[in-house]
Amino acid sequence: MLLLISPDGVDEALDCAKAAEHLDIVDVKKPDEGSLGANYPWVIREIRAAVPADKPVSATVGDVPYKPGTVAQAALGAAVSGATYIKVGLYGCGTPEQAVEVMRGVVRAVKDHRPDAFVVASGYADAHRIGCVNPLALPHIARRSGSDAAMLDTAIKDGTRLFDHVPPDVCAEFVRRAHDAGLLAALAGSVGSGDLGELARIQADIVGVRGAVCEGGDRNAGRIQPHLVAAFRAEMDRHVRERAAAAVQS
Repeated sequence: MLLLISPDGVDEALDCAKAAEHLDIVDVKKPDEGSLGANYPWVIREIRAAVPADKPVSATVGDVPYKPGTVAQAALGAAVSGATYIKVGLYGCGTPEQAVEVMRGVVRAVKDHRPDAFVVASGYADAHRIGCVNPLALPHIARRSGSDAAMLDTAIKDGTRLFDHVPPDVCAEFVRRAHDAGLLAALAGSVGSGDLGELARIQADIVGVRGAVCEGGDRNAGRIQPHLVAAFRAEMDRHVRERAAAAVQS
């Protein structure tokens, strides 16, 4: 599993750089603008410059409306600013067809500029609370649009977690569908160290966290702490090793 950490600005990105050996992807977002809130282009550029060159940077485009042209331009802006992974939160898409239309525009805009970029179609475990596409539709949407990965997060940050809305067995089905479609599967949403056993069991490719590695576990008021990143990664790797050993024994 790859570990994605989401700093909220350049200062926190520098803290991520101190823990670079323990993480795989640095994710640029603006938490006060939503679950997948988009940060400024210059912040993406500054964070790209602040972290080691071998660590890819991802950037959220936002919890986007059903406005394919607007979203395509925003996604291109993130790619031009230095992001390798472009994440689109399909907040305003009420049907799979709308989501595919948005993501096709993103894929074309991003890949025309940078063919090696990864485009991530992101949905929400608590989709029922905001009226967007069903979580299990995301892998199909990602495949049809030419995206590279499907991701689940939580839209409303009220203390509920990924598994509160999509139980582990349903998340496992999400991951299976993504893998069957040749996609990476990413999971996030107030994920804590206590969830890592299940995440390893269901074979998520990317685990995204923020609050779990912030002081006091607070994604808004807390700041990312390098020692918490290191501890989270050690726990994640332990579960992955145990899962691999159990698979060999079986």
